[in-house]
Amino acid sequence: MNTGKQHISLATPHMSDEGYEQKFIKKAFDTNWVAPIGANVTGFEDEICTYIGAKAAAALVSGTSAMHLAIRAEGIGKGDIVLCQSLTFSASVNPVVYENATPVFIDSESDTWNISPEALERAFVKYPKAKAVILVHLYGTPAKLDEIIAICKKHGAVLLEDAAEALGATYGHKKCGTFGDFGILSFNGNKIITTSGGGMLLCNLPDADERIAKVRFWASQSRDPERYYQHSELGFNYRMSNIVAGIGRGQLLVLNERLAKKRYIYDFYSHELGGLDGLEMMPRISGQNCWLSCIQLNGSISSTNVMDALLADDIESRPVWKPMHLQPFYRNCDYINNGGVAERIFTRGVCLPSDTKLTNDDLDRVCRVIKVLWE
Repeated sequence: MNTGKQHISLATPHMSDEGYEQKFIKKAFDTNWVAPIGANVTGFEDEICTYIGAKAAAALVSGTSAMHLAIRAEGIGKGDIVLCQSLTFSASVNPVVYENATPVFIDSESDTWNISPEALERAFVKYPKAKAVILVHLYGTPAKLDEIIAICKKHGAVLLEDAAEALGATYGHKKCGTFGDFGILSFNGNKIITTSGGGMLLCNLPDADERIAKVRFWASQSRDPERYYQHSELGFNYRMSNIVAGIGRGQLLVLNERLAKKRYIYDFYSHELGGLDGLEMMPRISGQNCWLSCIQLNGSISSTNVMDALLADDIESRPVWKPMHLQPFYRNCDYINNGGVAERIFTRGVCLPSDTKLTNDDLDRVCRVIKVLWE
């Protein structure tokens, strides 16, 4: 839309002012390591493990591929039930179907917008042999991990932790992504740091090195150690390239700056918009990374009103994720309700511009457009 004003985006890549990414990429070119192996791949894996506190990691082409190989690594397949957070992006749960397992969707709770421990417990009553639980730290807000972990242990279920939106977020004194048997990260273009496209599978099990070595094998087409190309197992073309990993290494050097700016953006919106009748900020809890700042509209002004007004001023926003149990593809899957929390958040929610390049003037413009609706 051409309004004559500068476009404000929701969240776009933000390269370092220092040019860190280009230095790592240049070294890859200078040494001719333009392949899905190399010093940047290994370095990025090691540096993420050091930053997050994971035991081992595999750099992959996407967060989706990381979830897929986590599911595969746990031997989840046909006939298995996986209990999945409903309020999330489809990439969190599509890999369950890749492996011919069956997703059952769980409603959220209002405190964090994440999977409801109470509904999860009821799901195990109905599906006592459920093999795994997929939780998501939605928009960088940590889920109720203590309760969820206790429920998984009680029922002997694997916990797969989707921290794709939660890099840098903490729960207690640990980073998100280190609580599940496996943790998933995403470096998509709109994430807090990016490799243009990419992901990481973290493993926190005692045999993490062995598990991740197997994941790397699968991700490299499962080529057997023979002189010729032999494949005894199904493989995938999922390994991150050395060039892309170089971007990630440079981005990691400015992660703390990006986290500070994301939290600043949330606090700016909260200060400016928090007093509007019927407008409620998303929950703000300790350790949150505030990847996207979201609001709920509970009064006469609707989420559609807000998004339309922003669009008219060439400001990008979007609805909160449409829950998986409402998606046409998953219409035949079971759903454990907790009073319709996920559906209510979807219906009333708006993701506001949260780009770390936004200036105070940009943020003020967003707020002014919204405030006019209350005049």
